Amino acid sequence: MKDSETYRKGAEMRRRLLGDAFVDRSTKTVYADPVMGKFIDVATEAIFGMLWTRPGLDLKTRTLVCVVSDAATGREPELAIHLRMALRQGWTEEELTEALIQLTGYVGAPFARDALIVASRVFGEMRAEPARV
Repeated sequence: MKDSETYRKGAEMRRRLLGDAFVDRSTKTVYADPVMGKFIDVATEAIFGMLWTRPGLDLKTRTLVCVVSDAATGREPELAIHLRMALRQGWTEEELTEALIQLTGYVGAPFARDALIVASRVFGEMRAEPARV
């Protein structure tokens, strides 16, 4: 799998979306576990290498799709990752906050509130990081 062109493209895309520091940190922590290592290998090839590199939507739009779907389904750990990606693709904290508030009327206040709590934490973490590269 790691030898495939799709995997290579996926690894590059993952770094582009999340940044080297985040990828390196998660590789040494979450994905150092053998079970999770298998997961990230599949995700790198199938999700980052195939889905994220498809034509038709720009990366900025793709990140917002992920943020909204995570918030609407209560996937808080994934929401944190996708908020990070969205900020790196040019969405502002204000725009992302407004998108999450918009969900109040469509998926309910509890989902929107939980998503905003995650967003507030991620925004603070990213403001504290040296630079978004």
